[in-house]
Amino acid sequence: MVIPLVGIRLKVGPKGQIVIPKVFREAYGIKEGGEVIIEPKDEGLVIKRTLTREELLKKLREYHKKREGKTARLGELKGVSLEDEFDEVWGIEE
Repeated sequence: MVIPLVGIRLKVGPKGQIVIPKVFREAYGIKEGGEVIIEPKDEGLVIKRTLTREELLKKLREYHKKREGKTARLGELKGVSLEDEFDEVWGIEE
């Protein structure tokens, strides 16, 4: 579930802490005691929830199925960006 076009101004606490509003935590599955990933971008910081074990295994299985039967040959990967390949697998956008 994505909440479009909603921005909430938050106050930063003395230790640099912010509270993620409940509506966002619920919409994105961020639970108390859970972990998030903070990514720096040109326009600011992006906060993402981490994948559950099941989601991670599903992505790995999908990637494995997609790559099934494809064996790299010497020289084939010369023009391939491994970072782009990784980003594609995990759905990371620039």
